[in-house]
Amino acid sequence: MNSPRSDALPRRSFLKASAVSSLGLAMFHGAGSAQEINSQSEELPITVAGYPYDRVRALANGSTKVKGCRTTFEPATIGPMNVHVFNGPQTREVTEVGLLPFVLAFCNDGFRDYELLPIPVLRLFRHKSIFIRTDRDISEPADLRGRRIATVGYSSSGLTWIRGILHSEYGVSPNEVEWITTQSDSAKKTTGGASKWEKLLPSDVSIRTAPPGKDESQLLLDGEVDAILHPAEPKVFVDRNPIVARLFPDHRSVERAYYKKTEVFPIMHVVAIRRDAAATHPWLPRAVFEAYCQAKRADYELMHNLGSYYSSLPWHGQELNETRALMGENFYPYGASQIQKAMETAFQYAFSQGLAKRKLALEEVLNASSVDFEEPRYN
Repeated sequence: MNSPRSDALPRRSFLKASAVSSLGLAMFHGAGSAQEINSQSEELPITVAGYPYDRVRALANGSTKVKGCRTTFEPATIGPMNVHVFNGPQTREVTEVGLLPFVLAFCNDGFRDYELLPIPVLRLFRHKSIFIRTDRDISEPADLRGRRIATVGYSSSGLTWIRGILHSEYGVSPNEVEWITTQSDSAKKTTGGASKWEKLLPSDVSIRTAPPGKDESQLLLDGEVDAILHPAEPKVFVDRNPIVARLFPDHRSVERAYYKKTEVFPIMHVVAIRRDAAATHPWLPRAVFEAYCQAKRADYELMHNLGSYYSSLPWHGQELNETRALMGENFYPYGASQIQKAMETAFQYAFSQGLAKRKLALEEVLNASSVDFEEPRYN
């Protein structure tokens, strides 16, 4: 069992009553900025990897800078990014990683080469991710008890969140289901991605592996499973096959009710910084955090200024207004206090599902200087 990191700050150091710390305000008004702290005459070359989401677009295209740095942004997908961090060359100073793969590597393998920044760069509600056969008399979560459910791997971030929500919100425990895991993903046409991080699986849960080459969609079509948990959308659903439907057809309403009840916006991917880079350049974590916040603010401003013109979706403006009404102006918040509840929920799910050897605390995995990083309040 790994013990907490010796340089982790006390828990109370970042559990602030206010969502905005004086450090966070100073950061955005120039005090202690990266350029002030970095006295080198030349900018530090760094590589940042991630998806070029709308909230990251300004960083990806260079219109937002990491202060004190000459930044190369490398677009990448999550599988290769995880491999690069955990089993690869680790040449990127900053990278997006899967939350649960990081948790499992940290807890179970003693991985310490990277540490997290409080930037949850991908968050998704997960009620939408449960797909059922329409001929199996499944109409509510309780009907999943005793069923066979296919998943692509078992311990990915999305799947861990779905199982956790089924258990905590509906009382359906993972050990009440027979799980069939696949190496092939009908949505991505990749193999073996999720299983790389499954170093520990629960002993009290029935988990067996599907035949090689048989993906989760084929299992459902062949009648070998009753449902699929999928972090995206399985091909059988994308093809609009009438044999499959979402367990929650109006998942948006269910997910909004879940957020209103729990105030949890599930986190899938986070931003990590290479530990040696942060130690050598102690101003760098703050500079990276500031850049991601500024890129997101640029996207917020674009959404606000363009309104319904921002997206090709016809009701984008209405969706934006309703999201703000439910979740606030800063509905995609960064910062330690803003991510604490969702992160600790994920840690609890990983531990209670038998995937992680112990339950983590947030300050263990965060870069020590970043536990006070907060965005300024959005008006």
